[in-house]
Amino acid sequence: FPVTYELGSLGASGDLAPLAHLALGLMGEGQCRYQQKTVPTGEALQQAGVEPIVPGPKEGLSLINGTHFMTVLAAHAVERAKILMRSADVISALSLDAVRGTYAAFDQRIQGVRGQPGQVTVASNLRQLYAVEDEIVSSHADCNKVQDPYSFRCVPQVHGATRDTVNYVDGVVERELNSVTDNPLVFNNGDVLSGGNFHGQPIALAMDFLAIAAAELGNISERRIEKITNPHLSGLPPFATKDSGINSGLMIPHVVAAALVSENKTLAHPASVDSIPTSANQEDHVSMGPIAARKALQIIDNVGHVLGIELLSAVQGINLLAPLKPGRYLQAICEEVREMSPELDEDRCLHEDIGKVTEWIKAGKMLATLDAVGFQVQ
Repeated sequence: FPVTYELGSLGASGDLAPLAHLALGLMGEGQCRYQQKTVPTGEALQQAGVEPIVPGPKEGLSLINGTHFMTVLAAHAVERAKILMRSADVISALSLDAVRGTYAAFDQRIQGVRGQPGQVTVASNLRQLYAVEDEIVSSHADCNKVQDPYSFRCVPQVHGATRDTVNYVDGVVERELNSVTDNPLVFNNGDVLSGGNFHGQPIALAMDFLAIAAAELGNISERRIEKITNPHLSGLPPFATKDSGINSGLMIPHVVAAALVSENKTLAHPASVDSIPTSANQEDHVSMGPIAARKALQIIDNVGHVLGIELLSAVQGINLLAPLKPGRYLQAICEEVREMSPELDEDRCLHEDIGKVTEWIKAGKMLATLDAVGFQVQ
């Protein structure tokens, strides 16, 4: 695998610098990863019995003059975002149970009169999660609570808007993966045309949009964590722990989530609004698409950790409502979480717990657990 550096592309005239390092590997130059070591590529090819390529006419341009680098990053970002957006619906349902909220706001009629597709899908997921018997929901059926804070009541609207964004970005990335983006282009009739398909503006704008949409999943998740850990709003012990005052419970995990959400706000500033002219002012407008894609990936990683902290908080809150249990779909998630992270009866280091649960979510294993008990998140 050629060692390819992630910094140094402006996202126009192609991802020249990163792709040049990739192309060096084909030519037997530069460095590569071979047998878990970084070695000179020439030596690795010789050991592997592979002949380096000598580029012919136009081949050098084709290797470096395109949007391949930013597009690959974008594809990773989209696929990771798809897992998180589906997982966030489930985690929010657990949080709603933890604070004994109402799912009345997920009524199909409410979504129907607005008609936003993502909102409709999210509300449908939530209704189905609550369609099975839920002891916690039944326990407060006659309470005088009218409605919940926005971070619960507006889950379909907020999560749904992120879904619609991810679906739009998915289309942009798929088209780019199947496109020709080098220059000049040689057509079947022999015409050689110089154009600008190497310009990464479609990916740059899409990644900035995805970064904002993903950040919002983290923003609303952090607010739900705050509700679970705030006794004035949750009805649970302070910081969702027994003997609070002696124990700080989930106080500091909430602090971590707040820090990640704050960092995401900075990272969400769009890269695509910047342009620095280069190459004697010939390349006078550039996309900054690779920067947008790298920032989107960092935001998505941060959001994964925020959702992991929310999931731990929600399960802890539900444990404090025992012997009441959520419905069997949500209970299956609680049981899996407790396999990785025992109930927090007294303070302990939660670093590894957060890491395990976060990786479980990001790998799609939470969604697989639901599949195994007969519920597929849309």
